[in-house]
Amino acid sequence: MDNSILRLPAEQLFEEELNVLIKADTDPVPEGWKMSPRSVKIYICGGKVGNVNITPKYIGHERLVEIAIATLVTDRALLLIGEPGTAKSWLSEHLTAAINGNSSRVIQGTAGTTEEQIRYSWNYAMLIANGPSQEAMLKSPVFTAMEEGAIARVEEISRCASEVQDTLISLLSEKRISVPELSLEVPAKKGFSIIATANTRDKGVNDMSAALKRRFNIVVLPAPETLEEEMNIVKTRVEQLSGSLDLNAALPKDTVIEKICTIFRELRAGETLDKKQKVKVPAGVLSTAEAISLLCNSMALAGSFGNGDITDDDIAAGIQGAVVKDEKDTVAWKEYLENIMKKRGSHWSGLYKACRELNE
Repeated sequence: MDNSILRLPAEQLFEEELNVLIKADTDPVPEGWKMSPRSVKIYICGGKVGNVNITPKYIGHERLVEIAIATLVTDRALLLIGEPGTAKSWLSEHLTAAINGNSSRVIQGTAGTTEEQIRYSWNYAMLIANGPSQEAMLKSPVFTAMEEGAIARVEEISRCASEVQDTLISLLSEKRISVPELSLEVPAKKGFSIIATANTRDKGVNDMSAALKRRFNIVVLPAPETLEEEMNIVKTRVEQLSGSLDLNAALPKDTVIEKICTIFRELRAGETLDKKQKVKVPAGVLSTAEAISLLCNSMALAGSFGNGDITDDDIAAGIQGAVVKDEKDTVAWKEYLENIMKKRGSHWSGLYKACRELNE
């Protein structure tokens, strides 16, 4: 494993775990898969195989993971929907890493994504010189996945234009891709599927057609139900990320993680955890993923400009950037500081003062 790479793909980062699961697998393995559905679930949700502990990649409803895996056993595609930061892309990547040992067949959906990026395009120098040929063809990740009987990923599908989304309808219905220029049709091999993700905050940007939705089994990934569950997710991911980044700081204490998750949950919900007081909801997402990013940034501040221990000033700087996105957010954040955080006693006083100083 090359430690100089900033972000290794899941199949390389957890190569040892994958190899152990494949070797110990005794259940039937679907065609085109590296391991059985049960082993995929153990890889995703965590467990123990022999003397090897399998770290959980997704902390949440295990039944949802089972539904997602079972969908991919059939000829149906999978659509993961949820709020930003609910680990849709993370789960998508690890599912493909476990099933195919390759999570790199991915299309990132944007407003600039074209139909050619879904199907195929051409090397125009070769096309002009020699005419259409397979050598001049540039295959998309979906095209490659169909040829190899593997899974392709389409991230943020609702960011793509409607006509680009609809390119997938025939591919998912007919399970073959046509190349009229070569009078060629490529059928999908067994094991082919697509995992798409969609952000509920992008609803209305480019709504998926009913015809396209029918080609997917939809799994909605919820935000963590409890404070404890969210803290567990944040703690686990911060530990994993800090191991691959040179942050030169101690891991955040549980009390620090609890404060961050409490603030984020209350601002997301528009009320305090005890449901006794309403708060204004800022425009920002304030997802679990942002809480993880905030703590990693706080560790970087502490390691680069402090003594390696996260301080209230380090946390306050990160919260300010996460919560305040525009002028209205500044008002909501100041009200939260004065009406909620200030009244929580000495345990919160240091963070309150640090946050207040940044707003003066």
